[in-house]
Amino acid sequence: MLTITLPDGNNLDFSKKVTGLEVAEKISKSLAKQAMVISVDGELKDLDFLIEKNCSVKIFTSKNEEGLETIRHDTAHVLAMAVQELFPGTQVTIGPVIENGFYYDFARKETFTEEDLKKIENKMREIVDRDEKTTREVWGRDKAIKHFEKKGELYKAELIKSIPEDEEVSIYFHGKWHDLCRGPHLSSTGKIGKYFKLTKVAGAYWRGDSNNEMLQRIYGTSWASQKDLDDYLRGIEEAEKRDHRKLGKEMDLFHFREESPGSVFWHEKGWALFQKLIDYMRMKQNLAGYKEINTPEVLDRTLWERSGHWEKFGENMYTSTTPDEKVFAIKPMNCPGCIEVFNQGLKSYKDLPLKMSEFGKVHRYEPSGALHGLLRVRAFTQDDAHIFCTEDQITKECLIVTNLILEIYKDLGFQNVILKYSDRPDVRVGDDNVWDKAEAALLEAVKASKLEYSINKGEGAFYGPKIEFVLRDAIGRDWQCGTLQVDFNLPGRLGASYVDKDGAKKVPVMLHRALFGSLERFIGILIEHYAGKFPFWISPLQTVVIPISEDFENYAVKVSKKIKEAGISSVVDLKKHNLNYKIRDHSLAKTPLLLICGKKEVDSNSVTIRRLDSDKQENMELNTFLKKFSALNKASSN
Repeated sequence: MLTITLPDGNNLDFSKKVTGLEVAEKISKSLAKQAMVISVDGELKDLDFLIEKNCSVKIFTSKNEEGLETIRHDTAHVLAMAVQELFPGTQVTIGPVIENGFYYDFARKETFTEEDLKKIENKMREIVDRDEKTTREVWGRDKAIKHFEKKGELYKAELIKSIPEDEEVSIYFHGKWHDLCRGPHLSSTGKIGKYFKLTKVAGAYWRGDSNNEMLQRIYGTSWASQKDLDDYLRGIEEAEKRDHRKLGKEMDLFHFREESPGSVFWHEKGWALFQKLIDYMRMKQNLAGYKEINTPEVLDRTLWERSGHWEKFGENMYTSTTPDEKVFAIKPMNCPGCIEVFNQGLKSYKDLPLKMSEFGKVHRYEPSGALHGLLRVRAFTQDDAHIFCTEDQITKECLIVTNLILEIYKDLGFQNVILKYSDRPDVRVGDDNVWDKAEAALLEAVKASKLEYSINKGEGAFYGPKIEFVLRDAIGRDWQCGTLQVDFNLPGRLGASYVDKDGAKKVPVMLHRALFGSLERFIGILIEHYAGKFPFWISPLQTVVIPISEDFENYAVKVSKKIKEAGISSVVDLKKHNLNYKIRDHSLAKTPLLLICGKKEVDSNSVTIRRLDSDKQENMELNTFLKKFSALNKASSN
């Protein structure tokens, strides 16, 4: 007798060995039709997996994440099948599932074109229509290596050679086409459906190593229904419209140059936005009791060795050897410099918690292929702060930081925030007793926040556990921004101490805290969240005054001056273009307010307001305008 335990606790009894499909059929015929894969004691298996002993079984359909991932995995295989049918001699390498889709890397001399992608998609649909049966075989290592080498699949043979000798070499067949794969897979190609689309071609190094051959990576997306596919493609289209690199150019905010890859060249308006964020954060931090400091960007290697950063981040640090043979590094993080400030002068328990903030410029080497506009750079500014406190103060201070972060995100238009709690990684500093205390204190603060949270095992910083604050933007994408980390290790490594009530010296706990994270990256997120149409208070250029002819230029200059005196940014457009051209030009740059000045406005000491994305115009007396928009020129008014 074979007993299968279902997720609801009910049991199914069978007189002999059964497949996953037979288990599904026993439950219901409709479930069997929808079934994609099963899990046996938590391990995913094909539907035709033969169950031979008592176990727990769960059946997944396309409505489950496991089922959808299997659809995408099979679609990747069908992509590889289609490519090799259309372009014989192309070698396949790897083709994993990724978020919202899949990719497959190919070795081919000729470059794939957009027309090729269309041909491949059509061939994929043919393969789905053929409904090729999927089967699995286990081969010996030598047989598998020789087989793929004989086929000319040298990359696949190399992969098999890297498989540990005690692991199975699993081969999946879709009809006659086959590939090295762990699975699981659907029972046939027809079960995939036709709700897929190939999205782009990109370069990728074999095994991610820039010393290896360059391959061609075809990306695609696959879904359980046409509606899901259409919704996703609409989201991609909207994301492309909001691309901060495109909008940054249209709005004249910043640019990048090959002479300094991964570093931002800020233009006047982009730098104004940058400074507005800093001014806003500085105001919030002053109210919260932070003391702002600034530390050197270049520090001796010995400090980074003592802190542990040299061992952990040394290969990503920019270094320089001086004529006297000393090695210096441009800082990749601000924390050691902050501890050096804390160490100046004797500190008492009465000084704690001591909150030090710094808008510190840091530099970290990122591979060229990883750079992505403002979202992934090599030089960036962190809105760092470090809170020195006692163990008893940890939970309270973590809650205060959490509330501050949520308040700031709300001001900036982010209402949906999720917490991710990460505990100790495999590579870390400090002993386990210290980590136990740090993790317990931070997790207590997470729970006390009453916010939704998840746990990321092993993803903490090398010196302590952390919370990540994840924002959801206007089109549903998640961005990890703020962080909060509890550190029992670094202060002791760098000699930080305070005098306790009993007169004894003790090492403070240090909370690492960033709210924006990287200002450059946060600005990129803000641009895409608002599609460049910022709230009035944070807009880099809030008003443009446009005289309708030369006769009214003096009045326009006078109006702009009064607006600037009221603390609102303004310029006068005196270029020799017609009014409609100027309106189009400044609308493309996402200027919130265009103020038109002509005879009527001069006579009534007023301005005619044209708001972004509106054809309507509103005439307003100048002093009324100044009063109204001065009130709107702050975060709390939005």
